[in-house]
Amino acid sequence: MKKNYSYIWISLIVLIFGIYFVPKIVDRFKSASVVESDRLNVANRRELKEIGKAPAFSFTNQDNKTITNADYEGKVYLVEFFFSTCPTICPVMNENMVKLQGEFGKDDRFAIASITIDPETDTPEHLKEHAKFLKVTMKNWHFLTGSEDAIFALAKKFNMYVGKNDDAPGGFEHSGLFALIDKKGKIRSRNMENMDYPIIYYDGTTEEGVQMLREDIQQLIKE
Repeated sequence: MKKNYSYIWISLIVLIFGIYFVPKIVDRFKSASVVESDRLNVANRRELKEIGKAPAFSFTNQDNKTITNADYEGKVYLVEFFFSTCPTICPVMNENMVKLQGEFGKDDRFAIASITIDPETDTPEHLKEHAKFLKVTMKNWHFLTGSEDAIFALAKKFNMYVGKNDDAPGGFEHSGLFALIDKKGKIRSRNMENMDYPIIYYDGTTEEGVQMLREDIQQLIKE
């Protein structure tokens, strides 16, 4: 009889242990998994250096609305200088921007500023048609125009080359670079591979440059 009582007590102890301690052990394993996951995410984060504050601007978009850098506050955005009739690198840049639209366009924290360097041709009406041609669906993708002096001065502040050249295809020259700007309005950039200094701007004409942007936009959106 005493032996039966011993079995009963052992069974009760096992039951109590299972009810009280097992859930705690499971929770501890879950917490450890979360901590490990967070640790790995931190380890995989890339250092994106602050290059400096993005210069201020005020231009007119394709809907005839005044757009300033203040409209981009709280958003991760790209800046490019282009012109709609460019026969060389602009179509490639546009295509790559559209790819990024496809990946981030539904996220209100992402935006694009495409600034024309040919404001005489690229009126708001013309830019609106250009946006339709590109199948732009993002409400935060603004095609911007203004005075030539103001546009060229802004490009100079960004240290992104633009210029007139009658011998160049389309009559203008410019880099194919994209500037990446964070939610606080600061230009951000990854380092060159195996180097301790930043690339500053991303090549908007190559798949490699676009892939870098995919990764870095995603990181900045989460910050």
